[in-house]
Amino acid sequence: MVATSSFVISLVFSSCCFVLLLGVYIISSRQPGNVLIYYPRRVLLNEDPCTILKSRGPFTWATEAWSATEDELVAAAGLDATVYLHLFTAALEIILLSAIFCVPVLVSLSATSGYNAMEEKMNPRASFSGFDNLSMGNVEPGSTKLWGFLIGMFWVSLVTYFVLWRSYRRIVLLRIRQQKSAIARPHEFTVLVKDLPKPTVHETQSDQVDSFFRMVHPGAYDRCIVVNDLRKVEKLYKELEKTLRELEHTEALFELSKEKGNFKRVRPMHKTGFLGCVGPVVDNIHYLKSRIRELTSQFEEEQKRLLETEESNTALVIFNNRRSAAQAGQVVHAPHAPYWRVTPAPEPNELVWRNLHISAWEHWLRKIVVYVPTFLIVVAYAIPILLVASLLSLRNLEDILPFLKSITKHKAIHDILQSDDDANAPSPSLINGDTLDARSGTSTGRQGLLPQICLLIFLALPPKLMFILSKAEGFSAQSRIVRSASAKYFYIIIFNVYFGVTIFGTIFANLSSIKHMVDQDQFLVARLIRLLGSQLPPVAMYYITYIVLKFCIGYGFELSRLVSLTSYHVKRKFKCQAEWEKFESWAPGAFTYHQSIPNDLLILTLALCYAVIAPMILIFAFLYFLLGWLVQRNQALNIHVPDWESNGSLWPHIHHRILAALLAAQITAVAYFAVKEFLFTPILLILPLLTLVFHVYCKRTWRPLIERVSLFMATEEVTVQPSTTTVVAAYTPIYLRADAARIHDQASTQ
Repeated sequence: MVATSSFVISLVFSSCCFVLLLGVYIISSRQPGNVLIYYPRRVLLNEDPCTILKSRGPFTWATEAWSATEDELVAAAGLDATVYLHLFTAALEIILLSAIFCVPVLVSLSATSGYNAMEEKMNPRASFSGFDNLSMGNVEPGSTKLWGFLIGMFWVSLVTYFVLWRSYRRIVLLRIRQQKSAIARPHEFTVLVKDLPKPTVHETQSDQVDSFFRMVHPGAYDRCIVVNDLRKVEKLYKELEKTLRELEHTEALFELSKEKGNFKRVRPMHKTGFLGCVGPVVDNIHYLKSRIRELTSQFEEEQKRLLETEESNTALVIFNNRRSAAQAGQVVHAPHAPYWRVTPAPEPNELVWRNLHISAWEHWLRKIVVYVPTFLIVVAYAIPILLVASLLSLRNLEDILPFLKSITKHKAIHDILQSDDDANAPSPSLINGDTLDARSGTSTGRQGLLPQICLLIFLALPPKLMFILSKAEGFSAQSRIVRSASAKYFYIIIFNVYFGVTIFGTIFANLSSIKHMVDQDQFLVARLIRLLGSQLPPVAMYYITYIVLKFCIGYGFELSRLVSLTSYHVKRKFKCQAEWEKFESWAPGAFTYHQSIPNDLLILTLALCYAVIAPMILIFAFLYFLLGWLVQRNQALNIHVPDWESNGSLWPHIHHRILAALLAAQITAVAYFAVKEFLFTPILLILPLLTLVFHVYCKRTWRPLIERVSLFMATEEVTVQPSTTTVVAAYTPIYLRADAARIHDQASTQ
């Protein structure tokens, strides 16, 4: 029972950490000085801090999150955030409905079997915990009890189909409700046109677009905005803004030194060379002001050049009614395939201006180039994770840091970090041939919190890299970049957590046994598959510990905002002098979908894959999504402020990956039922086919309603319609606005 005791201690430790972090939130969130950290969205709406904190109890956040309606969530955080939160609702429904059958029925079938006890008698090295006896691994091969598990796999699949069908319909209804708004928005009258052909000698690009759309959309076309390559002007704008901020910070420090009684008024100085370490010494304020004048001149020249020239293959076309814009975004315009690619325009804040000039063939080429490093990262990232996980055993750490022995000699601390590794020894049943069943790996050294903590740290690194790679692909909309980065990160964690721990971890833990089989000419693929299959129930304990750590520590930090709280007070005390620094010290930011969605989908993947093999995992997965449902709704209501809005385009991405998780669960079930020598295993082959059919049905039925606006909805009358001037202003990038170069602070004008 070593693994069970280690798990219980780890569970208690994780729970205590969550209670501690919850206590930090309860105390800190009620302090007036911390309102900017725990209620920034309300502060930005000009709510009074005293009003915000009035009559707030320790668990007001939970009751507000529980009672919030979808309309309130959409109003507070937008449709994208509401769609993301619906992932938790769908996961809770899938897990709860699956558990109704799997937990009472399948756990009972496992608990009343005795295959593990028989294995322990035959193999003295074999050791099984209490959780192992509640899994499918405790059922005898070929037993009629396996019918219950087969029915359970069908039940989980049907439940998932039902929940996903209902969720897709729900998201579509939310979009329709959003589209029925009485106030029309600029993007509803606009389409994005890419790959424009070169104009003739006697016409400009604007004239060409005008003549083309007046011909194909007579009476509906209003005007166009030709979008030039904005990379240079964007770079100058950002450099100018950065220099202005540096000047504001420097002048604030200089003024502060005078207030402290420094009557010598020593001017701030710095060296102009590499990293401020070499070169001539100059006056900071004078140097920055000179640099600002130089950058402003360059910026205005580039701005003037862009306004006077039209060298682009992209334009934004504005219509005088919503129906014409919706229709234009859904039909083919070009008589020749490479030109006049028309799509619905993203909202102005969602546009990636520097990528708008990228043509279709260049975008296709960029995707191929980016896929190569992405594939290498997905595969190669397993190496450091497995290497560090193998090195960070207590035995190795104690050899490197001998002082740890005095700490880890206590059994409770030892069990929290890692359980015994004795079971890593090769199993006689594996070495002796046909009776291969290497379940002596129930305590494979992967129990305890140390391996999971190591895994969590490593998995926190790739999201930013995946976002950079996705941005390099040349997408025109922020939501496309986020979905692409989320997909890449999802592949990384699925490959390295699910396949890495289950397959590669098992192989590395049994290398000596596999080597012995090879040396004895007894190596067979069938035996290796049985070895991998036999590890599925035992490794469930590792995943349960991982889930517990994720929701106790992860959501504990998410709710308490301990990192943001500490950073805010440190910056306010030692760094923030200028107004922009004070704002950035507490600026809430938006949901990081490209990081959070894959992590949540990983937990759902583990729950689906082990729902039948080790049903107890459903209980902990349910707790993960229940706590996440409450915490993330609180974050949406009080903290995060969206940077852009794609009107629910995230849901097809989420839906497809939930189906991919179900498909992985079904294939895993087929393999494990075969390991269990169940005669009727081929019946399970029906499920992957059903999943593919359901995928095609949803893609054809629901997805078009997410990607485009129906003509029926576009024909609905609206009370407030933006003027052409308003639409043009919305789709004019800040780099080309008349006041773009006038970002002056008060101090710099004196």
